Amino acid sequence: MGATSFWPYPFWVAHRGAGKLAPENTLAAFRLGAQHGYRMFECDVKLSADGVAFLMHDATLTRTTNASAMLPAGASLTGGDHGWLALSQFDAGGWHSQAYAGEPLPTLDNIARYCRANGHALNIEIKPTPGTERHTGTVVARQAAGLWQGAEVAPLLTSFSTDALQGARDGAPGLPRGLLLDALPEGWLDSALALGCIAVVCNHLLWDGATVAQVHAAGLRALSYTVNDELAARRLIDLGTDGIITDRVELFSPA
Repeated sequence: MGATSFWPYPFWVAHRGAGKLAPENTLAAFRLGAQHGYRMFECDVKLSADGVAFLMHDATLTRTTNASAMLPAGASLTGGDHGWLALSQFDAGGWHSQAYAGEPLPTLDNIARYCRANGHALNIEIKPTPGTERHTGTVVARQAAGLWQGAEVAPLLTSFSTDALQGARDGAPGLPRGLLLDALPEGWLDSALALGCIAVVCNHLLWDGATVAQVHAAGLRALSYTVNDELAARRLIDLGTDGIITDRVELFSPA
């Protein structure tokens, strides 16, 4: 019957703001991605210990902040173990390059204000601290629903965690959801449908003509991550997929 779900999103999505050209999941990355013409962004969102939704991919602070140098010896380096006041003091840009030294971790509120002011769409990947999947999904979804209240285009909430997506459905049932997959286990499409998803977001290598047709026949959209070369992108376009998440914002023109 073809894809039937409402789909207001651009085809091209900038991964973590601007791919690898700027420190991932920072406002600076979003601004750079926008300079390259992107109008939709993907980012990773988790919760601080005191319930603030903020942007960071990893469970730990080590790779993308200077927390290991800032915190006392023996302190936890798990992002979700710290309150927002502490997290807001860390440098989330200097690891990438000197030009971005001092760039802070942004809150979801910061990103919402930027996206709404500029008419940008957002894919929020819910990235829970291990053990907090359902709670994180619920809180992030509720915060997103409040931040985008009245917006013409709501954020798309995605996760690899079905528990997080269940929490998101509980917290804000009206926000659209997508199931992230790095493999196609038995029952994957049934899981997406049971969670009320409107999209399946796969490792791009998993898509073929039959799988795309299966997703479209169920009324869902087929998206891909993380696509960084032209041959892979062309294959996905020819397959009729509905969106590509890329690091290569300087290579692929969203126009």
